[in-house]
Amino acid sequence: MTTVDVNGITLGIESFGADDAPLVLLVGGTTMLSWPDALCERLAAGGRRAVRYDLRDSGASTTADPQAPAYTLRDLAADAAALAGALDGRPAHLAGIGVGGMVAQVAALDHPAAFSALTLAGTRAVAPGPPDDDLPDHDEAAMGRLFAQAMPDWADRAAVAESAAAGAEILGDDPGAARATAARVWDRTPGSDPEVHMANQLGMVFSRLDCAPRWRERLPGLGVPALVVHGRRDLFFPVGNGEALAREIPGARLLVLEEAATAIPDAAAGEVAEAMLMLG
Repeated sequence: MTTVDVNGITLGIESFGADDAPLVLLVGGTTMLSWPDALCERLAAGGRRAVRYDLRDSGASTTADPQAPAYTLRDLAADAAALAGALDGRPAHLAGIGVGGMVAQVAALDHPAAFSALTLAGTRAVAPGPPDDDLPDHDEAAMGRLFAQAMPDWADRAAVAESAAAGAEILGDDPGAARATAARVWDRTPGSDPEVHMANQLGMVFSRLDCAPRWRERLPGLGVPALVVHGRRDLFFPVGNGEALAREIPGARLLVLEEAATAIPDAAAGEVAEAMLMLG
């Protein structure tokens, strides 16, 4: 792991594969650990340089005030384009997961020369908040159970990890994997401020981020090969969101992971990597 300075900020990155191999840039949602190790390793084995990175106010990237971000979604998209340029002068394959998928969509639309392919995993075509009428919203029963949980002591590593495991069980993800990832995220969070730890674990920055203007109506103008990956069991962004993305991006391929929810499980890493490698 290392850091790269772009756009006047520092971004934490981790690179897999040869430095001169074609770049696949993986936008975290919000930390880089949203992209599983197994997937990054499979991309590297397929002849790519897979680089995952932390968004601002998470992980090893610049942390200012996650309660009041002084930047917009379009600034995060510009970060992706600048980072791709700093790592490799050639257009890169850009991939985003969860809210990182929203960053990736805007980056590909606003900076088309920077990117040669696009992968969108577990995301949707509108900003956080109420979705468009034709898009399925979060599962109400699951959200009720999720938000009924007591918040952990964000300064307690073990409590945070157990809370993540309990949330994963509600959402249909692997509690053991979620517990391990939460502990790793906690270890990488700078300082001891509980609000910063909460932001790293929950991606709270996005609930306070200016995501205007809308971008969904621009998706038919995308001109790069695209892959949409979505878990059939996703209760947070139900699969209809991925289906809509695949319909609206010209020529996009939809890969539905029948046994997955919000996260890409290690068991599906090979299938997802193979589909990504086929894009170029």
